[in-house]
Amino acid sequence: MKLYGYWRSSASYRVRIALNLKEIDYEYIPVHLVKDGGEQHSNEYKLLNPAELVPTLVDSDNESDIILNQSLAIIEYLDERFPETNKLIPDHKLDRARVRAVAYDLACDAQPIQNLRVLQYLEQHFNADQNAKTAWAKHWIEQAFASVERRIQNSAADFCFGFNVSMADVVLVPQYYNAQRFGVDMSHYPLIKRVVDNCNKLEAFVQAAPEAQPDAQ
Repeated sequence: MKLYGYWRSSASYRVRIALNLKEIDYEYIPVHLVKDGGEQHSNEYKLLNPAELVPTLVDSDNESDIILNQSLAIIEYLDERFPETNKLIPDHKLDRARVRAVAYDLACDAQPIQNLRVLQYLEQHFNADQNAKTAWAKHWIEQAFASVERRIQNSAADFCFGFNVSMADVVLVPQYYNAQRFGVDMSHYPLIKRVVDNCNKLEAFVQAAPEAQPDAQ
C-alpha cells in the first residue's frame, strides 16, 4: 500500500488517519504542492492522478495495481477492504447516511473552496492578498462548522456519533487543524472542540498529524 500525499493537505491527513485506524502498513510518498510549481503537476504524477491533486492511494497485489483518488472514496474502500478493524462507516443505512452527511459538509462544501489551488487562484486572478485569502477561508470554515455543530447536537458523545470513531471524525480533525491555521475562534463550537480533543488522544490521530510527517516543514 502506497499513499502519495502532502503533509499539510487535509485530504491526505484524512487518509493517513483512516490507514492508522485500520492498522494498515503503508509507504508514504510526499508530493510537494508548492516546490517547482507543484510536484502534483508533473507528468509522472498525472499518470496516477489526472486531477493533479493529493492524495492518491496505490494498493498493489501480485496481479495489478489499484489506483484510487478522492479521500472519501479511499476511506470507504479501506473500510470495505478491511472490515474487521475499526469500522468507520456504520452498517445501518440511517446511521451511514448521517455519518456521510457530516463528512460531506466538510469535505465537499467547505474544504474544496479554501484549499491551496483556490487560494492561489484568488491571488493570481483577483489580486487577493494574504489577509483577504485568510478571511475567505475563515468565512467558509465558520459556515461549515456552524452547520456541523448543530448537526451533531443529538449524537455527539466522545466522538461525532457516540463512542466509536467514524468517517465523520476522520474528516473533522483535519478541518479543525485548518481552522486553527486560519484563526477561527473555536469557542463558538464546543461540541466540535470536544470531539477533536478526544480524537487527538488516540495514537492513530497523533501519528497522522501534519507535523509528524517526514515532509513536514
